[in-house]
Amino acid sequence: MLGSAGTLLAGTLIATTLAATSASADGRADSGRAAQSKEQKARNAQAAGAEVAAARAAKKGIDWADCPADWSLEKPIQCGYVSVPLDYARPNGKQIKIAVDRIGNTGTKGERQGSLVYNPGGPGGSGMAFPRRVVTKNAIWADAAKAYDFVGFDPRGVGRSTPISCVDPQEFVKVPKADPVPDSEADKRAQRKLAAEYADGCKERSGWMLPHMTTPNTARDLDVLRAALGDRKLNYVGVSYGTYLGAVYGTLFPSHVRRMVLDSVVNPSKEKIWYQANLDQDVAFETRFDDWKKWVAENDATFHIGDTVAKVEKQWDKLRATAKKEPIGGVVGPAELIGLFQSAPYYDSSWVPVADTWSKYLAGDTQALVDAVAPDLSDTVGNAAAENSNAVYTAVECADAKWPTSWRTWDRDNTRLHRDHPFLTWANAWMNLPCATWGVEQQTPVEVRTGRGLPPVLIAQSTRDAATPYGGAVELLKRFKGSRLITERDAGSHGITNLANPCINDRVESYLLSGELDSRDVTCAPHATPKP
Repeated sequence: MLGSAGTLLAGTLIATTLAATSASADGRADSGRAAQSKEQKARNAQAAGAEVAAARAAKKGIDWADCPADWSLEKPIQCGYVSVPLDYARPNGKQIKIAVDRIGNTGTKGERQGSLVYNPGGPGGSGMAFPRRVVTKNAIWADAAKAYDFVGFDPRGVGRSTPISCVDPQEFVKVPKADPVPDSEADKRAQRKLAAEYADGCKERSGWMLPHMTTPNTARDLDVLRAALGDRKLNYVGVSYGTYLGAVYGTLFPSHVRRMVLDSVVNPSKEKIWYQANLDQDVAFETRFDDWKKWVAENDATFHIGDTVAKVEKQWDKLRATAKKEPIGGVVGPAELIGLFQSAPYYDSSWVPVADTWSKYLAGDTQALVDAVAPDLSDTVGNAAAENSNAVYTAVECADAKWPTSWRTWDRDNTRLHRDHPFLTWANAWMNLPCATWGVEQQTPVEVRTGRGLPPVLIAQSTRDAATPYGGAVELLKRFKGSRLITERDAGSHGITNLANPCINDRVESYLLSGELDSRDVTCAPHATPKP
């Protein structure tokens, strides 16, 4: 009988639990629909505000003038500002200024096709150097320069566009910093404390800007800039994070796009932005770091680091252990080594300089390593720029999407990943951890997709890119129907449209000049491997 009574009681509990779960699920669904409705209303208001701001900018234009001397932009580059709403839901409210520069097309008036706007990535990167490709006679872009004014800009919060800050710049650049790879729970607690303090500092120093530091708002700024330039449609080149900015722009303003080149693609899936995207990065960085170590071994006659990958790895472990025991030259600890060595997986152009610095250190030249990483504390302008760039990176990624708030999730995912991908995992985790305690509402990412009027977009990607893994380009290709993908196989430099590879360069040029695309996706052989 007890069994029967027990069974009845258990059944009652199960039924009650199911009923409660069902009610809870209904409540969550209602809550989700309400949140979605609120978000949609907000986006509708922002879309209307963007139209108002663009119309105002088209009427006003840009007051072009010689660039201020301290901007380090020589004639004939010109500079100016465009005003945009801080909050697009309130287009007539507070305005902020976006710094912009340009150089006119080098061809005839008849050859001119408008402006070509550029974003180099980040978040937090400045595009103001783009017009200098014309001044320095960059051969890869020479024909495009005949047709377009080259236009760069500082996105909101960056550089001279109402810059934000999270900490004192001189404190930000100080070295050595703590080893990013934790040895204990105490190490993890210390890093968590630093991340929370950084998030608090962002809110304290720039809290009024933080809710508006999103990729969709930067895309709206881009449309206001297009209007201020007098262009009916946008011609755009985006690299790295600039591809996500372009993808969001193409989603919000599909009929405003004329030509768009997206190079080294951030995966635009809502499930990837931004927590998972950073975990994916850790895997790709390990792969590309291995590529570089193999190249170092193959060039042992020059660098004398090790003639096998195993020997190079052993030297890396030894270098890291030495820096951990006592910072080299008093300034180079494990964190600073990561800061230097990660540039090799990022860019092929860093392969030789990083290997050369390492080689000199092994030969007894400690100063070469110190000089490569030690900050110049007297360079207040450069240090402020570095701090600002990091602040914008954090602000945009934290605001764009909802991040895990449970430390257990971060600890589980990064501990697991570190086992096989130790090069960057924990350093990347600590960089992003402020998003776990971000004191500002986090948004839901835009669903990137093809909208009415969006023309074919040209996508370029190397297969072994560390910063933006190849899958991102494939995902964007699915979402932007009719677009084309140029794949650079067996290569991994980040940002490939500015490298010498005629298979890529010719297609980018043809697309920008005529809109012509291949009838199908194309795979190119890799650009030349760096030579010592």
